[in-house]
Order: sequence, then structure tokens, then C-alpha cells
Amino acid sequence: MIKKIRASISEKILLIFLMILAIFSLTSYIIIKNKCLFVKNYNPNDIQFSNPENIAILNAPCGNVIIELYPDVSPNAVERFKTLIRANRYDDVAFHRVIENKLVQAGDLEFGRKNSLDYGKIGTGQSGLGNINSELEGEFNFTKGSVGLARTFRNNTEDSQFFIILEDEPLYEGEYTPVGRVIYGIKVLNKIKFLDNSEYVLRPDFINTFKMLN
Repeated sequence: MIKKIRASISEKILLIFLMILAIFSLTSYIIIKNKCLFVKNYNPNDIQFSNPENIAILNAPCGNVIIELYPDVSPNAVERFKTLIRANRYDDVAFHRVIENKLVQAGDLEFGRKNSLDYGKIGTGQSGLGNINSELEGEFNFTKGSVGLARTFRNNTEDSQFFIILEDEPLYEGEYTPVGRVIYGIKVLNKIKFLDNSEYVLRPDFINTFKMLN
């Protein structure tokens, strides 16, 4: 009789253990599959901005990245950026260059579009509006979340491509034209797809939409 009771208790303990294991495994699977699970998605309509005319909302796979633009620092660069955003030119464009916890880059409007991605040329495409001159004289610290225009190895070659840094980069100051800074949603960018062995991403994530608040 005692042996039967002990066996019954052992079976119940084993059953409870298996149930706990199953729940843990399922939870772990959900967390791994859903990379956005613990990322807050900010709604710009719930936020008061002091300069709403200079607020841009980039929607990425894990939510909104809210950027404040600084026309006082780089007027020509910000004007180009706003022009492309308002024309919806950045929608469905790849985050083609990503360095884990350091930098994300997008904005190749020629070779980085979702429906016509060209891996052989991505990163070299242009907007069709021509290059603009570098604006490097304004006071701007390239701290985490800063947004700048990408260029070739030469100055005065900025166009549509932009990058956002995920850590402080003081060496960028005076080297790259700034356009703004992320004020909400920086963690969304940490979830952008990257590769361990290459800065350029195979089957990259894409910008869903990029809009001006006003």
C-alpha cells in the first residue's frame, strides 16, 4: 500500500515537472521567435513636442523610432532629408548596413528597395536629386542615437543614405553631416537584423514607413 502511494506521488511529481518544462520551453520559444517582445513602441500622438515641425517618425519592424531634426545645425541636409521623407521615398527601403550595437544604415533609394533589392550594388545608390555639400561646422556631438548623412570617402557627396549610431562616436564629429537625433525608440534599432561576419546584411530588415509628424 505504501509503495503504491509513493509511486503515485512520484508520478505526480514527474507530471508536474514535465508540465513546468513544457511551459518553460514554450515561453523560451515565443521569446526567441518574437524579437520585439520587450521593445516599447512609442506613439507620437501621446507625446508633446516643442518643435513638432522637426519631428520624423521612422517605423521599423519592432516599432517607431522618433527623430528630432536640427535645421539650425545643418539646414541643407535637413531640407534634403525632409524632402525625401515627405515624398515617401524611404518606405520599404533596406537597413542594408548594420553593425551590432554600433550603427544602422539605410536610404539606398536606387538599389535598396524591397521589391528590387540589388545585393551587388546596394550601398552605392542615389536619390536622383544629386549630391549636397557637407555641413561640418555646426556644433553637434555624435552621441548615441545621432543621425547623420552617409557619404563616400570624399566630402560633398551626401545624398539620401543615412546612419544612426547606437553608441557614442566622438570621431564622427567634423567628419559627417548631422541631421538629428533619436529621442524615443532607440531600442527598436538594436533589434534590426545584422550578420556576425559582415556589415552588409543578407535578407535585411526594411523601413516600413518614414513620415514627418507635421
